[in-house]
Amino acid sequence: MFTGLVQDLGEVTRVDETAAGVRLAVRSPLAAELAEGDSIAVNGVCLTAVGPCGGELFGADVMRETLRRSSLAELAPGGRVNLELPVRAADRLGGHVVQGHVDGVGAVRAVRDDGFARVVEIEADPALLRYVVEKGSIAVDGVSLTVSAVDDESFAVSLIPETIERTTLGAADPGRPVNLEVDVLAKYVEKLIGASR
Repeated sequence: MFTGLVQDLGEVTRVDETAAGVRLAVRSPLAAELAEGDSIAVNGVCLTAVGPCGGELFGADVMRETLRRSSLAELAPGGRVNLELPVRAADRLGGHVVQGHVDGVGAVRAVRDDGFARVVEIEADPALLRYVVEKGSIAVDGVSLTVSAVDDESFAVSLIPETIERTTLGAADPGRPVNLEVDVLAKYVEKLIGASR
């Protein structure tokens, strides 16, 4: 489990395509805390670290299912990615409950400044937007954010300067694909209410 508080901006150093999927190599100081088999969120996608781990590099295999359901297929060497290690039981839950199970891919529709904040409007599938509520939580490329507005085609989030500087969302331009994970609690509530009818 993650919280959506990005700990580092990693750099993709290799993208090796195979018949079965893709192996990524990522450079980050967080690699020193990883052993083979550990989880790490890469742009909001929970991946398993594979060797070599430690130092400044770690690898991760991305299966076809994940490539189809996320924006990780777009990664290329030199690209930046949001990274987060799993939360420990004793840690503060500073963002919200993020599983690293991406629900779908949205696209940045518009970006505008609003004082020191930056408003990012994101188009999303109506099947996902049903779980998005104003002032609710959503993870965008693994970043825990508060929804500032929502309609039938899109939602908006406002980024503070810290988020602009420390995550890939600071460089988000219109058309860019982003991984979306809606609040898991909303999905459970819907299922439970549906089951009781």
